[in-house]
Amino acid sequence: MLDLCSRRAVGWSLAEQMTETLVLDALRQAIRARQPAPGLVHHSDRGGQYAGCAYRALLRRADIRQSMSRAANCYDNAFMESCFGTIKTELEMTEYQDSRQARQDIAGYLAYYNLERRHSSLDYLAPAAFEDRLARSI
Repeated sequence: MLDLCSRRAVGWSLAEQMTETLVLDALRQAIRARQPAPGLVHHSDRGGQYAGCAYRALLRRADIRQSMSRAANCYDNAFMESCFGTIKTELEMTEYQDSRQARQDIAGYLAYYNLERRHSSLDYLAPAAFEDRLARSI
């Protein structure tokens, strides 16, 4: 899960299959971390896991509005696709020994991504620094 304003990764999960449970874990993590105000818009692609009953119920309970990409329009989810591309390139993902090693490497990379990696769209600040600057300006 990516905060579109700051580009901060706010929730993630890892599993062998792309299931509703996988995305529910990431959504729960993001909600706990961010405590979003009512009416937040959550955008995803049209994957069936995002249309599941439990996923939609959690969004309703958190008063989060769901938005999905239009059919056959990859540009609607371009920010997340770009983030995935960056992660795959910079992390140099490989075949891992086991899921524990994969989780450890991905968690380390996402910490770097949020705390150190500079983004041209954020005036060359890391997401955490951008959020700090934004909070001070309010």
